[in-house]
Amino acid sequence: MSVINNIKKEIKKVIVGHDELIDSLLIGLLANGHILVEGVPGLAKTTAINAIAKSLGIDFKRVQFTPDLLPSDVTGTEIYNPKSGEFSIKKGPAFTNLLLADEINRAPAKVQASLLEVMQERQITIGDESFRLDEPFLVMATQNPVESEGAYRLPEAQLDRFMLKVNVGYNTFEEELEVVSRVAVDGFETINQVATVEQLQELKQQTKQIHVDEAVKEYMLKIIFATREPQKYGVDGIAEFIEYGASPRASIDLYKASCAYALIRGNEYVTPLDISYVVTSVLRHRIILNYKAQASDIDTDYIVKQIMLNIKNP
Repeated sequence: MSVINNIKKEIKKVIVGHDELIDSLLIGLLANGHILVEGVPGLAKTTAINAIAKSLGIDFKRVQFTPDLLPSDVTGTEIYNPKSGEFSIKKGPAFTNLLLADEINRAPAKVQASLLEVMQERQITIGDESFRLDEPFLVMATQNPVESEGAYRLPEAQLDRFMLKVNVGYNTFEEELEVVSRVAVDGFETINQVATVEQLQELKQQTKQIHVDEAVKEYMLKIIFATREPQKYGVDGIAEFIEYGASPRASIDLYKASCAYALIRGNEYVTPLDISYVVTSVLRHRIILNYKAQASDIDTDYIVKQIMLNIKNP
């Protein structure tokens, strides 16, 4: 796909490595999903989403979430004009195409809920008026795992609304050497617009037309059901660690994300390889583990890995 390759080429002008993050953002745009990113500060999360916005010529806004933030600071509010005696609408930063919700876990529950409602309904109500958000609309929320003071953990029901959760780690030695060389000497290169919203809409339609064989659909569902009934699907060793398995929304998002990644790879059909690439990001935040898992230092990535090793692909 020349359009997707052109977008990636522009992003890589300012991003070194972090291929999973770039692919996840493209998957979110193609499959109408939102992305949760966890990683320490300074790993180019803001730079990545800003680069995608510039390459597509669409709006980008960033909100720094803090404990004193109000829902109206995100969505907007009514402002009273004492001269005219009338109210006017002041739209918030959520009225955009790409929204970066920086450190979403530092905002209180009301603010988190207001943003998640926007993500789900793709509309904002201020006073008596409702506004549909322009397409495309994607939220990339970040969580900082370092700080615990003034942080409000996202409830599982709200986490479930994110299509993918991506853990962003440090660059390799060679990648970071390239980053330092680029930025210190020349600074960031200019990002050019290489695609239009219309072309993105065409790609989204093509994503819906990606063929998924019945055997591949069943394979996806077996993976999801194995998080709920591990013994039934031959993954006995993980049953004692799981409190709750993945929701039906996980099945939908696994299907959509697999189709989007197949399109990114230039295929017209989904293969088990496409599923294996996105499955951990789809399920990472949706499997709830119990205290035994914490005591044994077991995380959801390990659970997903065991399921993938035990369920035979078609």
